[in-house]
Amino acid sequence: MPEGPSIVILREAAAKFRGKTVRRAVGNSSLDLTRMEGRRVVALRSWGKHFLIQFSSFSLRVHMLMFGSYRIDERKPSPPRISLQFDNGELNIYASSVKYIEGALEDTYDWRADVMNDAWDPRLARRRLKQQPETLICDALLDQDLFAGVGNIIKNEVLFRQRVHPESTVGALPPRVLGKVIADARTYSFCFLEWKRAFELRKHWQIHTRRTCPNCGGPVSKTYPGTTRRRAFFCPTCQVRY
Repeated sequence: MPEGPSIVILREAAAKFRGKTVRRAVGNSSLDLTRMEGRRVVALRSWGKHFLIQFSSFSLRVHMLMFGSYRIDERKPSPPRISLQFDNGELNIYASSVKYIEGALEDTYDWRADVMNDAWDPRLARRRLKQQPETLICDALLDQDLFAGVGNIIKNEVLFRQRVHPESTVGALPPRVLGKVIADARTYSFCFLEWKRAFELRKHWQIHTRRTCPNCGGPVSKTYPGTTRRRAFFCPTCQVRY
């Protein structure tokens, strides 16, 4: 599943369509795609894992789920979920969930929860975390209402960097450790963005999909903990279970 930094890259790549008019909208979506035809793109935005194409009175939300992808000014052999064609090119979205959002995006999204947004508020994240002390930190980091844009890779890498076992409960984390985890969710997301832009993300992974801990040299464990049941890679020696 594309994480927040990858959606930022999509937003940047599609920037040339801002201010342009949709000449044709087709695809295998059940939405009334013709609604976008003749409409001018007011803005291209992102919130967490959502890519947002904003028009004057509504927006198109794209969520790429597990296997979504896109092409700009080129096409894949498979049919697109949505193909938006402009005078200066086309945007093709594949294997994604799409829906319309009516009205202002500010009525739907809290930008303070998006780790990639300038409005990100770590104090808000801390207040919300304190309301769920029994939640496992591996689940909390994947909660998009808390850390919009954080996915499984970021989760695993942040917890390793902060030496926190993924099955630690939020309430058991010392305040200083919790603060470091919250801060690093944003810091690592921007590292992810730069590495992804440079096509070198994988070489920077320290724990995700690794077999040996780069810190102690011991074996890396892989489990599927919590309610999310997403793969957790961690070092049982270096990462403290609180």
